[in-house]
Amino acid sequence: MLAKEQVHRYSMYFLIFAKEGKLDAAIDALSNIEKQMRLAADVSGTRKVVVAIVQICYEARAWKTLNEQISVLNKKRAQLKQAVTAMVQQAMQYIDETPDLDTRVELIKTLNNVSAGKIYVEIERARLVRKLAKIKEEQGLIAEAADLMQEVAVETFGAMAKTEKIAFILEQVRLCLDRKDYMRAQILSRRISPKAFDAGTLKEKKKPKEGDNMVEEAPPEIPSLLELKRIYYELMIRYYSHNNDYLEICRSYKAIYDIPSVKEDPAQWIPVLRKICWYLVLSPHDPMQSSLLNATLEDKKLLEIPKFRALLKHFVTMEVIQWVPFWEIYQSEFGQERTMPGGFIGDKAAEDLRQRVIEHNILVVSKYYSRISLARLAELLCLSVQETEKHLSDMVVLKSLVAKVDRPAGIVCFRAAKDSNEILNSWAINIEKLLDLVEKSCHQIHKETMVHKAPLKVQ
Repeated sequence: MLAKEQVHRYSMYFLIFAKEGKLDAAIDALSNIEKQMRLAADVSGTRKVVVAIVQICYEARAWKTLNEQISVLNKKRAQLKQAVTAMVQQAMQYIDETPDLDTRVELIKTLNNVSAGKIYVEIERARLVRKLAKIKEEQGLIAEAADLMQEVAVETFGAMAKTEKIAFILEQVRLCLDRKDYMRAQILSRRISPKAFDAGTLKEKKKPKEGDNMVEEAPPEIPSLLELKRIYYELMIRYYSHNNDYLEICRSYKAIYDIPSVKEDPAQWIPVLRKICWYLVLSPHDPMQSSLLNATLEDKKLLEIPKFRALLKHFVTMEVIQWVPFWEIYQSEFGQERTMPGGFIGDKAAEDLRQRVIEHNILVVSKYYSRISLARLAELLCLSVQETEKHLSDMVVLKSLVAKVDRPAGIVCFRAAKDSNEILNSWAINIEKLLDLVEKSCHQIHKETMVHKAPLKVQ
Protein backbone atom coordinates (compact mmCIF):
# COMPACT_ATOMS: atom_id res chain seq x y z
CA MET A 1 0.00 0.00 0.00
CA LEU A 2 1.24 3.49 -0.87
CA ALA A 3 2.23 5.83 1.93
CA LYS A 4 0.38 9.14 2.35
CA GLU A 5 3.49 11.17 1.38
CA GLN A 6 3.86 9.04 -1.74
CA VAL A 7 0.22 9.62 -2.70
CA HIS A 8 0.68 13.35 -2.32
CA ARG A 9 3.90 13.28 -4.38
CA TYR A 10 2.21 11.29 -7.15
CA SER A 11 -0.73 13.70 -7.16
CA MET A 12 1.54 16.71 -7.63
CA TYR A 13 3.51 14.88 -10.32
CA PHE A 14 0.38 14.00 -12.33
CA LEU A 15 -0.89 17.55 -11.94
CA ILE A 16 2.23 18.78 -13.78
CA PHE A 17 1.78 15.90 -16.21
CA ALA A 18 -1.78 17.05 -17.02
CA LYS A 19 -0.70 20.66 -17.59
CA GLU A 20 1.64 19.41 -20.33
CA GLY A 21 -1.37 18.05 -22.23
CA LYS A 22 -1.23 14.42 -21.12
CA LEU A 23 -4.50 14.52 -19.17
CA ASP A 24 -5.77 11.03 -20.09
CA ALA A 25 -2.52 9.37 -19.05
CA ALA A 26 -2.53 11.24 -15.73
CA ILE A 27 -6.16 10.25 -15.04
CA ASP A 28 -5.45 6.57 -15.84
CA ALA A 29 -2.47 6.51 -13.50
CA LEU A 30 -4.38 8.20 -10.69
CA SER A 31 -7.34 5.86 -11.23
CA ASN A 32 -5.08 2.86 -10.61
CA ILE A 33 -3.83 4.44 -7.38
CA GLU A 34 -7.42 5.25 -6.38
CA LYS A 35 -8.42 1.62 -6.89
CA GLN A 36 -5.62 0.42 -4.59
CA MET A 37 -6.58 2.94 -1.90
CA ARG A 38 -10.33 2.18 -2.20
CA LEU A 39 -9.99 -1.61 -2.00
CA ALA A 40 -7.63 -1.23 0.97
CA ALA A 41 -10.26 0.99 2.65
CA ASP A 42 -7.70 3.78 3.03
CA VAL A 43 -9.99 6.75 3.64
CA SER A 44 -7.34 9.48 3.67
CA GLY A 45 -5.50 8.16 0.61
CA THR A 46 -8.68 7.62 -1.45
CA ARG A 47 -9.91 11.12 -0.61
CA LYS A 48 -6.61 12.69 -1.74
CA VAL A 49 -6.50 10.77 -5.02
CA VAL A 50 -10.12 11.56 -5.88
CA VAL A 51 -9.56 15.25 -5.15
CA ALA A 52 -6.38 15.12 -7.29
CA ILE A 53 -8.33 13.73 -10.28
CA VAL A 54 -10.87 16.55 -9.96
CA GLN A 55 -8.06 19.13 -9.66
CA ILE A 56 -6.16 18.04 -12.75
CA CYS A 57 -9.37 18.14 -14.83
CA TYR A 58 -9.97 21.67 -13.59
CA GLU A 59 -6.39 22.80 -14.22
CA ALA A 60 -6.66 21.46 -17.78
CA ARG A 61 -10.05 23.25 -18.11
CA ALA A 62 -11.50 19.95 -19.37
CA TRP A 63 -15.04 20.50 -18.11
CA LYS A 64 -16.57 17.61 -20.01
CA THR A 65 -13.89 15.23 -18.69
CA LEU A 66 -14.49 16.61 -15.18
CA ASN A 67 -18.20 15.74 -15.39
CA GLU A 68 -17.39 12.25 -16.70
CA GLN A 69 -14.79 11.55 -13.99
CA ILE A 70 -17.16 12.70 -11.22
CA SER A 71 -19.83 10.27 -12.46
CA VAL A 72 -17.32 7.41 -12.91
CA LEU A 73 -15.71 7.84 -9.48
CA ASN A 74 -19.12 7.91 -7.83
CA LYS A 75 -20.12 4.58 -9.44
CA LYS A 76 -16.97 2.71 -8.43
CA ARG A 77 -17.60 -0.45 -6.39
CA ALA A 78 -17.29 0.02 -2.60
CA GLN A 79 -16.62 3.72 -3.05
CA LEU A 80 -16.01 5.42 0.30
CA LYS A 81 -18.45 8.05 1.57
CA GLN A 82 -15.64 10.35 2.62
CA ALA A 83 -14.16 10.23 -0.89
CA VAL A 84 -17.50 11.14 -2.51
CA THR A 85 -17.99 14.00 -0.03
CA ALA A 86 -14.48 15.38 -0.69
CA MET A 87 -14.98 15.07 -4.47
CA VAL A 88 -18.31 16.93 -4.42
CA GLN A 89 -16.99 19.69 -2.13
CA GLN A 90 -13.90 20.16 -4.31
CA ALA A 91 -15.92 20.30 -7.54
CA MET A 92 -18.34 22.82 -6.03
CA GLN A 93 -15.46 25.30 -5.69
CA TYR A 94 -15.11 25.34 -9.50
CA ILE A 95 -18.76 26.16 -10.31
CA ASP A 96 -18.14 29.92 -10.38
CA GLU A 97 -14.98 29.40 -12.48
CA THR A 98 -16.83 27.85 -15.43
CA PRO A 99 -16.42 29.70 -18.76
CA ASP A 100 -20.11 29.91 -19.69
CA LEU A 101 -23.62 29.30 -18.35
CA ASP A 102 -24.18 25.97 -20.12
CA THR A 103 -20.98 24.52 -18.64
CA ARG A 104 -21.98 25.75 -15.20
CA VAL A 105 -25.45 24.20 -15.42
CA GLU A 106 -24.00 20.92 -16.68
CA LEU A 107 -21.53 20.74 -13.76
CA ILE A 108 -24.26 21.54 -11.23
CA LYS A 109 -26.54 18.85 -12.68
CA THR A 110 -23.70 16.28 -12.59
CA LEU A 111 -23.00 17.05 -8.93
CA ASN A 112 -26.73 16.99 -8.24
CA ASN A 113 -27.05 13.49 -9.68
CA VAL A 114 -24.05 12.29 -7.65
CA SER A 115 -25.39 13.70 -4.37
CA ALA A 116 -29.02 12.60 -4.89
CA GLY A 117 -30.17 10.14 -2.22
CA LYS A 118 -26.97 10.38 -0.16
CA ILE A 119 -27.43 11.68 3.37
CA TYR A 120 -23.72 12.46 3.83
CA VAL A 121 -23.81 15.07 1.03
CA GLU A 122 -27.35 16.40 1.63
CA ILE A 123 -26.11 19.88 2.57
CA GLU A 124 -24.01 20.10 -0.60
CA ARG A 125 -27.02 19.00 -2.65
CA ALA A 126 -29.20 21.70 -1.06
CA ARG A 127 -26.61 24.35 -1.97
CA LEU A 128 -26.36 23.01 -5.52
CA VAL A 129 -30.14 23.09 -5.94
CA ARG A 130 -30.20 26.68 -4.71
CA LYS A 131 -27.52 27.68 -7.24
CA LEU A 132 -29.45 25.99 -10.05
CA ALA A 133 -32.72 27.62 -8.96
CA LYS A 134 -31.03 31.04 -8.99
CA ILE A 135 -29.89 30.45 -12.58
CA LYS A 136 -33.43 29.42 -13.58
CA GLU A 137 -34.86 32.51 -11.91
CA GLU A 138 -32.42 34.78 -13.76
CA GLN A 139 -33.63 33.18 -16.98
CA GLY A 140 -37.21 34.07 -16.04
CA LEU A 141 -38.23 30.46 -15.30
CA ILE A 142 -39.81 31.16 -11.90
CA ALA A 143 -42.01 28.04 -11.89
CA GLU A 144 -39.06 25.73 -12.62
CA ALA A 145 -36.95 27.41 -9.95
CA ALA A 146 -39.74 27.01 -7.39
CA ASP A 147 -40.22 23.32 -8.28
CA LEU A 148 -36.49 22.68 -7.89
CA MET A 149 -36.36 24.30 -4.45
CA GLN A 150 -39.42 22.40 -3.20
CA GLU A 151 -37.71 19.06 -3.86
CA VAL A 152 -35.36 19.66 -0.89
CA ALA A 153 -36.66 19.40 2.69
CA VAL A 154 -33.86 21.14 4.61
CA GLU A 155 -35.78 21.06 7.91
CA THR A 156 -34.72 17.39 8.25
CA PHE A 157 -30.99 18.14 7.81
CA GLY A 158 -29.38 17.76 11.22
CA ALA A 159 -25.92 18.97 10.20
CA MET A 160 -27.07 22.18 8.47
CA ALA A 161 -26.74 25.46 10.37
CA LYS A 162 -29.96 26.98 11.69
CA THR A 163 -29.58 30.23 9.76
CA GLU A 164 -28.90 28.38 6.50
CA LYS A 165 -32.04 26.25 6.98
CA ILE A 166 -34.19 29.33 7.58
CA ALA A 167 -32.65 31.16 4.59
CA PHE A 168 -33.35 28.16 2.33
CA ILE A 169 -37.00 27.88 3.43
CA LEU A 170 -37.48 31.64 3.01
CA GLU A 171 -36.16 31.31 -0.54
CA GLN A 172 -38.75 28.57 -1.15
CA VAL A 173 -41.51 30.84 0.19
CA ARG A 174 -40.34 33.80 -1.93
CA LEU A 175 -40.35 31.77 -5.15
CA CYS A 176 -43.85 30.46 -4.38
CA LEU A 177 -45.07 34.03 -3.83
CA ASP A 178 -43.41 35.12 -7.09
CA ARG A 179 -45.31 32.42 -8.98
CA LYS A 180 -48.49 33.36 -7.01
CA ASP A 181 -48.77 29.93 -5.41
CA TYR A 182 -50.10 31.31 -2.12
CA MET A 183 -51.32 28.01 -0.69
CA ARG A 184 -47.91 26.35 -0.97
CA ALA A 185 -46.23 29.52 0.32
CA GLN A 186 -48.34 29.31 3.48
CA ILE A 187 -47.50 25.60 3.96
CA LEU A 188 -43.77 26.28 3.57
CA SER A 189 -43.84 29.31 5.89
CA ARG A 190 -45.24 27.13 8.69
CA ARG A 191 -41.97 25.17 8.70
CA ILE A 192 -40.40 28.18 10.41
CA SER A 193 -41.45 28.91 13.97
CA PRO A 194 -41.37 32.63 14.87
CA LYS A 195 -39.68 31.59 18.13
CA ALA A 196 -36.65 30.54 16.08
CA PHE A 197 -35.81 34.24 15.60
CA ASP A 198 -35.60 34.90 19.32
CA ALA A 199 -31.82 35.24 19.55
CA GLY A 200 -32.01 35.77 23.32
CA THR A 201 -33.12 32.18 23.90
CA LEU A 202 -30.16 30.71 22.02
CA LYS A 203 -27.91 28.93 24.47
CA GLU A 204 -24.24 28.35 24.06
CA LYS A 205 -23.73 24.95 22.54
CA LYS A 206 -21.37 22.53 24.20
CA LYS A 207 -18.49 21.13 22.24
CA PRO A 208 -19.71 17.97 20.50
CA LYS A 209 -18.25 14.71 21.64
CA GLU A 210 -16.58 12.31 19.31
CA GLY A 211 -19.17 10.50 17.25
CA ASP A 212 -21.79 13.27 17.53
CA ASN A 213 -23.16 14.96 14.42
CA MET A 214 -21.22 18.14 13.66
CA VAL A 215 -23.28 21.18 12.66
CA GLU A 216 -21.60 22.96 9.78
CA GLU A 217 -21.12 26.70 9.83
CA ALA A 218 -23.33 28.68 7.49
CA PRO A 219 -21.67 30.22 4.40
CA PRO A 220 -20.68 33.89 4.77
CA GLU A 221 -23.38 35.06 2.34
CA ILE A 222 -26.19 33.78 4.65
CA PRO A 223 -27.79 36.72 6.56
CA SER A 224 -27.82 36.91 10.36
CA LEU A 225 -30.80 35.69 12.40
CA LEU A 226 -32.27 39.20 12.86
CA GLU A 227 -31.93 39.95 9.14
CA LEU A 228 -33.69 36.66 8.39
CA LYS A 229 -36.44 37.67 10.83
CA ARG A 230 -37.07 40.83 8.83
CA ILE A 231 -37.07 38.91 5.52
CA TYR A 232 -39.53 36.37 7.00
CA TYR A 233 -42.04 38.99 8.11
CA GLU A 234 -41.70 40.94 4.85
CA LEU A 235 -42.65 37.74 2.99
CA MET A 236 -45.55 37.21 5.41
CA ILE A 237 -46.74 40.75 4.65
CA ARG A 238 -46.75 39.85 0.94
CA TYR A 239 -48.76 36.72 1.68
CA TYR A 240 -51.33 38.40 3.96
CA SER A 241 -51.69 41.33 1.53
CA HIS A 242 -53.05 38.87 -1.01
CA ASN A 243 -56.00 38.12 1.34
CA ASN A 244 -56.22 41.68 2.77
CA ASP A 245 -55.71 40.21 6.26
CA TYR A 246 -54.99 43.59 7.86
CA LEU A 247 -54.55 42.36 11.43
CA GLU A 248 -51.91 39.79 10.49
CA ILE A 249 -50.13 42.40 8.33
CA CYS A 250 -50.13 44.71 11.36
CA ARG A 251 -48.68 41.96 13.59
CA SER A 252 -45.94 41.33 10.99
CA TYR A 253 -45.01 45.02 10.93
CA LYS A 254 -45.05 44.98 14.75
CA ALA A 255 -42.50 42.13 14.72
CA ILE A 256 -40.28 44.12 12.31
CA TYR A 257 -40.67 47.19 14.55
CA ASP A 258 -39.38 45.20 17.55
CA ILE A 259 -36.06 44.40 15.81
CA PRO A 260 -33.33 46.41 17.67
CA SER A 261 -31.69 47.74 14.49
CA VAL A 262 -35.06 49.12 13.32
CA LYS A 263 -35.92 50.73 16.66
CA GLU A 264 -32.59 52.56 16.77
CA ASP A 265 -32.96 54.18 13.33
CA PRO A 266 -35.75 56.79 12.92
CA ALA A 267 -35.54 56.43 9.13
CA GLN A 268 -36.65 52.81 9.59
CA TRP A 269 -39.05 52.81 12.55
CA ILE A 270 -41.16 55.84 11.53
CA PRO A 271 -42.43 54.26 8.25
CA VAL A 272 -43.00 50.94 10.06
CA LEU A 273 -44.91 52.59 12.92
CA ARG A 274 -47.04 54.49 10.39
CA LYS A 275 -47.92 51.19 8.72
CA ILE A 276 -48.79 49.65 12.11
CA CYS A 277 -51.22 52.52 12.80
CA TRP A 278 -52.87 52.30 9.38
CA TYR A 279 -53.34 48.54 9.48
CA LEU A 280 -54.63 48.69 13.06
CA VAL A 281 -57.47 51.00 12.11
CA LEU A 282 -58.13 48.97 8.94
CA SER A 283 -58.52 45.75 10.95
CA PRO A 284 -62.04 44.68 11.94
CA HIS A 285 -62.87 45.19 15.60
CA ASP A 286 -62.10 42.19 17.80
CA PRO A 287 -60.34 41.58 21.16
CA MET A 288 -56.88 41.15 19.60
CA GLN A 289 -57.23 44.31 17.51
CA SER A 290 -58.39 46.24 20.58
CA SER A 291 -55.46 44.94 22.63
CA LEU A 292 -52.91 45.89 19.94
CA LEU A 293 -54.53 49.30 19.53
CA ASN A 294 -54.18 50.13 23.24
CA ALA A 295 -50.64 48.71 23.40
CA THR A 296 -49.56 50.83 20.43
CA LEU A 297 -51.04 53.98 21.98
CA GLU A 298 -48.78 53.48 25.01
CA ASP A 299 -45.67 53.59 22.79
CA LYS A 300 -43.80 56.84 23.57
CA LYS A 301 -42.37 57.02 20.05
CA LEU A 302 -45.89 57.67 18.79
CA LEU A 303 -45.57 61.17 20.27
CA GLU A 304 -43.12 61.99 17.45
CA ILE A 305 -45.86 61.41 14.86
CA PRO A 306 -48.84 63.15 16.57
CA LYS A 307 -51.19 62.76 13.60
CA PHE A 308 -51.07 59.00 13.92
CA ARG A 309 -51.50 59.14 17.67
CA ALA A 310 -54.64 61.20 17.05
CA LEU A 311 -55.73 58.63 14.43
CA LEU A 312 -55.61 55.81 17.00
CA LYS A 313 -57.28 58.03 19.61
CA HIS A 314 -60.28 58.42 17.29
CA PHE A 315 -60.88 54.67 17.38
CA VAL A 316 -60.35 54.32 21.13
CA THR A 317 -62.62 57.19 22.16
CA MET A 318 -66.30 56.28 22.34
CA GLU A 319 -67.43 59.13 20.09
CA VAL A 320 -68.97 59.14 16.63
CA ILE A 321 -66.43 59.93 13.86
CA GLN A 322 -67.64 62.20 11.07
CA TRP A 323 -66.25 60.66 7.88
CA VAL A 324 -65.91 63.80 5.69
CA PRO A 325 -63.75 65.92 8.06
CA PHE A 326 -61.86 62.79 9.15
CA TRP A 327 -60.93 61.90 5.54
CA GLU A 328 -59.94 65.51 4.76
CA ILE A 329 -57.37 65.36 7.58
CA TYR A 330 -55.88 61.93 6.74
CA GLN A 331 -56.25 61.70 2.95
CA SER A 332 -52.85 63.31 2.31
CA GLU A 333 -51.15 61.03 4.87
CA PHE A 334 -52.83 58.04 3.27
CA GLY A 335 -51.53 59.06 -0.17
CA GLN A 336 -47.97 59.53 1.16
CA GLU A 337 -47.73 55.78 1.86
CA ARG A 338 -46.99 55.28 -1.86
CA THR A 339 -43.54 56.84 -1.40
CA MET A 340 -42.82 55.39 2.05
CA PRO A 341 -40.77 52.17 2.54
CA GLY A 342 -42.99 49.12 2.53
CA GLY A 343 -45.09 50.25 -0.40
CA PHE A 344 -48.65 51.50 -0.82
CA ILE A 345 -51.36 50.12 1.44
CA GLY A 346 -53.71 49.40 -1.48
CA ASP A 347 -56.61 50.98 -3.37
CA LYS A 348 -59.18 48.85 -1.54
CA ALA A 349 -57.86 50.11 1.79
CA ALA A 350 -59.60 53.51 1.42
CA GLU A 351 -62.98 51.77 1.11
CA ASP A 352 -62.14 49.49 4.04
CA LEU A 353 -61.16 52.50 6.16
CA ARG A 354 -64.60 54.03 5.61
CA GLN A 355 -66.12 50.66 6.52
CA ARG A 356 -64.13 50.61 9.79
CA VAL A 357 -65.31 54.14 10.63
CA ILE A 358 -68.94 53.08 10.11
CA GLU A 359 -68.43 49.98 12.27
CA HIS A 360 -66.83 52.10 15.00
CA ASN A 361 -69.77 54.52 14.93
CA ILE A 362 -72.30 51.67 15.21
CA LEU A 363 -70.42 50.27 18.22
CA VAL A 364 -70.43 53.73 19.84
CA VAL A 365 -74.19 54.06 19.32
CA SER A 366 -74.77 50.57 20.78
CA LYS A 367 -72.95 51.68 23.96
CA TYR A 368 -75.29 54.63 24.54
CA TYR A 369 -78.59 53.28 23.20
CA SER A 370 -80.48 50.10 23.98
CA ARG A 371 -83.20 50.96 21.41
CA ILE A 372 -83.01 53.46 18.55
CA SER A 373 -84.94 54.10 15.36
CA LEU A 374 -83.31 53.20 12.05
CA ALA A 375 -83.87 56.73 10.76
CA ARG A 376 -82.04 58.27 13.74
CA LEU A 377 -79.21 55.72 13.47
CA ALA A 378 -78.85 56.50 9.76
CA GLU A 379 -78.70 60.22 10.60
CA LEU A 380 -75.92 59.66 13.16
CA LEU A 381 -73.94 57.55 10.67
CA CYS A 382 -74.54 60.00 7.77
CA LEU A 383 -75.89 57.10 5.65
CA SER A 384 -79.14 56.10 4.03
CA VAL A 385 -81.48 53.74 5.88
CA GLN A 386 -80.70 50.91 3.42
CA GLU A 387 -76.92 51.31 3.87
CA THR A 388 -77.29 51.50 7.64
CA GLU A 389 -79.31 48.29 7.72
CA LYS A 390 -76.75 46.54 5.49
CA HIS A 391 -73.75 47.51 7.66
CA LEU A 392 -75.66 46.61 10.82
CA SER A 393 -76.58 43.20 9.40
CA ASP A 394 -72.97 42.51 8.36
CA MET A 395 -71.72 43.23 11.89
CA VAL A 396 -74.37 40.95 13.41
CA VAL A 397 -73.42 38.14 11.02
CA LEU A 398 -69.72 38.54 11.96
CA LYS A 399 -70.75 38.51 15.66
CA SER A 400 -69.13 41.89 16.25
CA LEU A 401 -72.42 43.17 17.63
CA VAL A 402 -75.67 41.90 19.16
CA ALA A 403 -78.70 43.60 17.63
CA LYS A 404 -82.23 42.97 16.37
CA VAL A 405 -84.07 45.02 13.77
CA ASP A 406 -87.86 45.46 13.85
CA ARG A 407 -88.30 46.45 10.22
CA PRO A 408 -92.07 47.30 10.28
CA ALA A 409 -91.53 49.55 13.31
CA GLY A 410 -88.12 50.72 12.13
CA ILE A 411 -86.53 50.06 15.53
CA VAL A 412 -83.08 48.61 16.32
CA CYS A 413 -82.66 46.86 19.66
CA PHE A 414 -79.10 46.39 20.92
CA ARG A 415 -80.01 44.27 23.95
CA ALA A 416 -79.20 40.58 23.79
CA ALA A 417 -82.18 38.25 24.04
CA LYS A 418 -82.28 36.31 27.33
CA ASP A 419 -83.44 32.73 27.68
CA SER A 420 -85.81 31.54 30.42
CA ASN A 421 -83.03 30.50 32.79
CA GLU A 422 -81.37 33.93 32.62
CA ILE A 423 -84.72 35.66 33.24
CA LEU A 424 -85.47 33.45 36.28
CA ASN A 425 -81.96 34.04 37.63
CA SER A 426 -82.32 37.81 37.25
CA TRP A 427 -85.71 37.66 39.08
CA ALA A 428 -84.18 35.62 41.88
CA ILE A 429 -81.31 38.10 42.21
CA ASN A 430 -83.75 41.04 42.28
CA ILE A 431 -85.90 39.38 44.99
CA GLU A 432 -82.76 38.66 47.02
CA LYS A 433 -81.69 42.30 46.73
CA LEU A 434 -85.20 43.43 47.79
CA LEU A 435 -85.19 41.18 50.89
CA ASP A 436 -81.73 42.44 51.84
CA LEU A 437 -82.98 46.02 51.55
CA VAL A 438 -86.06 45.27 53.72
CA GLU A 439 -83.88 43.57 56.35
CA LYS A 440 -81.47 46.56 56.47
CA SER A 441 -84.41 49.00 56.73
CA CYS A 442 -85.94 47.03 59.65
CA HIS A 443 -82.55 46.98 61.38
CA GLN A 444 -82.22 50.78 61.04
CA ILE A 445 -85.76 51.29 62.39
CA HIS A 446 -85.06 49.14 65.44
CA LYS A 447 -81.77 50.98 65.99
CA GLU A 448 -83.46 54.39 65.93
CA THR A 449 -86.18 53.12 68.27
CA MET A 450 -83.63 51.91 70.82
CA VAL A 451 -81.71 55.18 70.66
CA HIS A 452 -84.71 57.40 71.28
CA LYS A 453 -86.39 54.86 73.61
CA ALA A 454 -89.63 55.26 71.78
CA PRO A 455 -92.04 52.42 72.46
CA LEU A 456 -93.09 50.47 69.45
CA LYS A 457 -96.74 50.98 68.88
CA VAL A 458 -98.53 48.01 67.58
CA GLN A 459 -101.41 48.94 65.46
